[in-house]
Amino acid sequence: MSKFFRPEHSLKRLADNSFKAIEEGAYETNHSFSHDALSLKKAILSCPHSPLITEVKFSSPSVGKIRSKVFPPEIAETMAKSGASALSVLTQPYLFEGSIEYLANIRKRINIPILMKDIIVSRIQVDAGKRVGADCILLIKNVFDQNLAEENMESLTAYAIKRDLHVLVEVHTEPEYEDALKSRYELIGINNRDLETLQVDITNTEKLISRHGKGKSIIIAESGISKASDIQYLRKVGADAFLVGTSIMATEDIASKVKELYGAL
Repeated sequence: MSKFFRPEHSLKRLADNSFKAIEEGAYETNHSFSHDALSLKKAILSCPHSPLITEVKFSSPSVGKIRSKVFPPEIAETMAKSGASALSVLTQPYLFEGSIEYLANIRKRINIPILMKDIIVSRIQVDAGKRVGADCILLIKNVFDQNLAEENMESLTAYAIKRDLHVLVEVHTEPEYEDALKSRYELIGINNRDLETLQVDITNTEKLISRHGKGKSIIIAESGISKASDIQYLRKVGADAFLVGTSIMATEDIASKVKELYGAL
């Protein structure tokens, strides 16, 4: 178990933090960016090397502070120029030090798909993501399975699609993965981290794919990826793309790290 883990970092607490952030106006913004959503699926399928979704985040419950808050758009530009197929931008202020303003300012300078990464529990967050130019939102299946959101995942997914946003459904367990495949979600993220304990097992992606296949979904491996050999292993077991945050944000040379992972064939 991570030395940074505390009971208040449970999934329920993370969801409660989202409601707190909503109440405090964290998703209110004067930005308005109108565009047709860029396809994360197309960006992944058209990538000639390893499709990376690189993450802009400054802190996390598992490791604490990762990096000082230098200009987020500059970090995003470096990632994009170094080979990232898409970006994931943390918008959750609590524990992750994210902001909807970061996504808005990155959108103005970046022309690849942007995933709004958050513990999404409400249409308020979806609307905010749309206003600031997100192309895709993350919905964590276990949040909805535990009834921690305002509505069920199917209705919130439908709402996001109606607003011209793509949806990445995140799972961790076999039952979650089976349900996601049966529902034929276009994008499924397999989180190698258990959000209740924060423990990481990079073989989780292999276990789920080997036992249940992939259907017609695009599978994105998340968490525990830090080196080229991790990408090579995950590609071999069936992952189509790779979401990488901490190992990139923690390095002094972001460009070199992204290039290293991007070139892992």
